[in-house]
Amino acid sequence: MTAVTLETRNLTKTFGALMATTDVSFRLEKGARHALIGPNGAGKTTFINLLTGVLKPSDGSVMLEGKDITALRREGRVQRGLVRTFQINQLFAGLNVVESLALVINEREGQGWRWLKPAFDAPGIDDEIAGLLSDFGLDSVFDQPCSALPYGKQRLLEIALAVACRPKVLLLDEPAAGVPEADRKEVMSRLAALPADVSILLIEHDMDLVFNFANRISVLVAGALFAEGSVEEISKDQRVKQVYLGGAAHA
Repeated sequence: MTAVTLETRNLTKTFGALMATTDVSFRLEKGARHALIGPNGAGKTTFINLLTGVLKPSDGSVMLEGKDITALRREGRVQRGLVRTFQINQLFAGLNVVESLALVINEREGQGWRWLKPAFDAPGIDDEIAGLLSDFGLDSVFDQPCSALPYGKQRLLEIALAVACRPKVLLLDEPAAGVPEADRKEVMSRLAALPADVSILLIEHDMDLVFNFANRISVLVAGALFAEGSVEEISKDQRVKQVYLGGAAHA
């Protein structure tokens, strides 16, 4: 039986009379490449915010590796290995690529105060940075300010920063959004090359990317889990086609 890394049980969030998510029970298996799809307003962002601690649920729970993290703050979840990227890049505009990676790695190690020391002299940090630069195709822009990078490189850097946190679960919120077509394949190929033991939950509207990346898909509609299955099962599900794939998939 495959181990479950992340799980929600009857997760519910209300805003007054509005039910943003309703009794969502979801399981992310260890090493999964799992996509979360649904029409606009389906509650996908609310669900991710509940997973990451941005929002507190009205009911239900979130479990990471079998431990209840429902009451844990955002930073505590990151420290335990639950890491996300954002639909709109969240980068350190005043730093360059290497400085950004050094800051995240040292913060991860509880030594954020030393990130700007010459040669980044914390043991092994230079090798780790070099590996991340290579893995995400950032070698040629290592000394450029984050704000000056082409948008595709900014996306790759944001993912590299998330990986520098050593995630057990990586939540990717539309990683290809806004990326020029010529760079989209590189972003997705770098994601496909991530370590197999990192469990990935991908939110994405581009169904070609979803079908090429994911091995399992969950469909959220009106805040509730509407369908779940393999790529083949979801692509053939007539109910999913009617509410999402038939017309709204590329909206």
